[in-house]
Amino acid sequence: MSEQNMKTHSLNRALIATNRFGYGARQGEMQKAQRDPKGWVIGQLKTVEFDPSLPGSDEVLHAFYQYQQQQRKKKSNQNIDFGDDEIPKNFSRKTLQNASADGLIRSIQSSDSVSWRLLDFFSNHFSVTANNRLMAGLATTLEREAIAPNLIGRFEDMLLAITKHPAMLMYLNNERSFGPNSLAAKKRGKGLNENLAREILELHTLGVDGPYSQQDVIELAKGISGWSVKHPKREEGNGFVFRNYGHEPGKRTLLGRSYRQNGMSQGEQMLRDLATHPATAKHICRKLAFHFVSENPPKSLLDKMQQTWRETDGNIKSVMTTLFRADESWIAEPQKFKTPREFVISSYRAFGIREVKQNSFRYSLNNLGQQPFNANSPAGYSDKNEDWLGPSALMARIDWSAMVGGYQKWQKIEKILSTSLGSQVSQHTYNSVMRAESREQSIALFLMSPEFQWR
Repeated sequence: MSEQNMKTHSLNRALIATNRFGYGARQGEMQKAQRDPKGWVIGQLKTVEFDPSLPGSDEVLHAFYQYQQQQRKKKSNQNIDFGDDEIPKNFSRKTLQNASADGLIRSIQSSDSVSWRLLDFFSNHFSVTANNRLMAGLATTLEREAIAPNLIGRFEDMLLAITKHPAMLMYLNNERSFGPNSLAAKKRGKGLNENLAREILELHTLGVDGPYSQQDVIELAKGISGWSVKHPKREEGNGFVFRNYGHEPGKRTLLGRSYRQNGMSQGEQMLRDLATHPATAKHICRKLAFHFVSENPPKSLLDKMQQTWRETDGNIKSVMTTLFRADESWIAEPQKFKTPREFVISSYRAFGIREVKQNSFRYSLNNLGQQPFNANSPAGYSDKNEDWLGPSALMARIDWSAMVGGYQKWQKIEKILSTSLGSQVSQHTYNSVMRAESREQSIALFLMSPEFQWR
């Protein structure tokens, strides 16, 4: 292979490293990735950090409790000064806005965008929706308190942390789930709620085609009955609480395995076994490959990832390292059409923008169809190309690209092209961008080019 061909081959790999596996290159990153593309990607598997001053789930629960108390007193016409009423009333909404913007800004600014892509993958995998006042505050705390700390650890630790988190418990109503033979059921007529158990089996672990039955759903629901959220004033702890009086007594049988543990440990062991089940390895590995590599990932790649999963008991960093090391992941042709979130983040990274107004983010992602924490389904937002390629979705991108082009008139288009795509630009795209009637139009054409839209 000639020196020129070697450089081109290496640059192709650098583009794949920054654009397919990361959130697009910032200035200088293409050159760094070019030296050792695989090593550059693997080296970015790190723990991500958020703004530590953002409210946690405990603060959200306290603010919501305070708001409820104020509303009750208002209804009873008590003569009380509610001068701070607007603070708890808007606390959740402000938390949602600030935390969503913080994650996006850090994705844009980070030199480890591969990890931020991985965080967004699992945040979408364990999707919760800000569908009411309380969930607006809690939704963002799930990824900060349960996903991020376990991002490069074992999947079972992440699964346990998520299942115990107030956001997931409240979103899928497990705080209202009590075993049929529990003290709560006998004294108060409380019943079993299967929502969380069903989604754990269908979405979070085994997959919709996994080897489970309706009876397994019921057994898991009983195993995690009594898993609830603490009362801000009456109970100690940080969000999660186990209420033994609501737990279904007796042994459970899940996927043919018996669980004789008492109390909370019963559900914990059921979750640990689900996390390391071969069907879970198959489901999560395929979903990771589908997201990071291709909608038709090679069987050989999936086999390698599943083997690593078994050998490491589901260590996420090890599984991702296997994916990034595999030659099958470095298919030369673009494979995935960017989601709106990927599109916006990679655009700002290409421009080298570091300060972005919150309203700009909210407006952009709302109009493009991927508002943060608003998937309205435990399945999260779609990761399929076809679901983001519709006429209305493309028109929204064109409008957004034109708007951004107007804001970035000072940018030199040659620099943007070099930063984000290197030399991997077709002659047609290059001519269209460079011969545009205005700088605004040239930036819009660049953003809508196939080379930028696909990864």
